[in-house]
Amino acid sequence: MNSHSIRAFGTTQLSILLIEDEQDLAQLISLNLQALDYQVHHATTLQQANLMLQQCQPDLILTDRLLPDGDGLMLCQQLRQAGADIPIIILTAKDSEADVVLGLESGADDYITKPFSVLELRARVKARLRHCTRPTHQALEFNGFTINCDTREVIDDNTQLNLTAREFDLLTFMARHPQQVFSRMQLLEAVWGLNYEGYEHTVNSHINRLRNKLANRPRLADTVKTVWGVGYKFAPPETEAVL
Repeated sequence: MNSHSIRAFGTTQLSILLIEDEQDLAQLISLNLQALDYQVHHATTLQQANLMLQQCQPDLILTDRLLPDGDGLMLCQQLRQAGADIPIIILTAKDSEADVVLGLESGADDYITKPFSVLELRARVKARLRHCTRPTHQALEFNGFTINCDTREVIDDNTQLNLTAREFDLLTFMARHPQQVFSRMQLLEAVWGLNYEGYEHTVNSHINRLRNKLANRPRLADTVKTVWGVGYKFAPPETEAVL
């Protein structure tokens, strides 16, 4: 899929795809988001949502988990595996810590449990759309290692690395502040927009996957360093020695 900066459904408004089978709740959500001048498109099943996504791409997805034809996390996983970086917020009555962590590990950006405050929903949607439409900056260059924020590509000596959207966001955030140490909580808040310590281990798992991919390029193996008892930092790679 293309970058979510491309406006969906032929409009210049920010566009939200709502996947919710409870009609009264869907109408309440739609009215509140339309009041914020967002265009809302409603699907009641995963099949309907996939048909909409084949035509164009919204700026944000709000999805329930318990849908008539499956779990909303299935769509979340499908999009992340395809490399899509559309912000996704899960709406669900499943409120255990295990369920929240599962949602985040599946690629969701935020998780709101039912019943929820409409004001809270509006605030979270606004915050997530502000985050994803933030102006991009010039590419970050480190001795032949390039992070292009406009194309969301990571290239080392003309070889492109295949990172997920969340891995890219983690790497980019740390690379903007080389050698600065960030705690797991700081990374969680900066990249996921969450601030509950119970979810900190999701940072660990994403860092480990990012490291494994960087390690395929020997000189990048130590670019994401652990600072024991504190967190992680980005250490720019050195120029490869010429033998």
